[in-house]
Amino acid sequence: MVSANREMVVYCFDTLVAHYNSEQAPPPAFDEGQHPLFVTWKKVINGGEPRLRGCIGTLEARCIVNGFRDYALTSALRDRRFPPIQAKELPHLECTVSILTNYETARDYLDWEVGKHGLIIEFTDPTYNITRSATYLPEVAAHEGWTKIEAIDSLMRKAGYSGTITGQLRRSIQLTRYQSTLFTMNFSDYVAYVKTARGAAPIINGAKPGNY
Repeated sequence: MVSANREMVVYCFDTLVAHYNSEQAPPPAFDEGQHPLFVTWKKVINGGEPRLRGCIGTLEARCIVNGFRDYALTSALRDRRFPPIQAKELPHLECTVSILTNYETARDYLDWEVGKHGLIIEFTDPTYNITRSATYLPEVAAHEGWTKIEAIDSLMRKAGYSGTITGQLRRSIQLTRYQSTLFTMNFSDYVAYVKTARGAAPIINGAKPGNY
């Protein structure tokens, strides 16, 4: 099984830097494989808690080299919840890559563990009679300090449901649980890696060198 690793995060940073520089990213230093994956960008401001700046991926297996290249940019620039990340924000970013594994059909909406399982829910919106779905990665519920029900309710809202959440509606949920491996690196660690591996720090158009 392929596990998330440092080289995958480096490739995501490389891809974003190359985008700002209108050039091609260096080839990745990890092997190809087929896995579901996510790329998450967070921003640290004044030493505070990292705040989400973009998170997009795929629940279907795909080639991870193309996957990380595509979702590094999609999550940074086209997450509809946030404005696109600008080059000047790079020194404040951290990136997490996730490789998803062990998909299992849960018995019910409570058949999972906080901090261990990611969730995919699917349910019928009783107001509009349409199917809604959404996912949270394994670390989300634990990071937010949610109970299982709080996580489920939040996920239903994420799916676009705005009506009353009842016990009956929760019980109607079809839940798939999964696990993941992940690796996180901040921009300064990325710069240090590039200096060591390639002999010089990256140059980013639109970012001030003195900031990193």
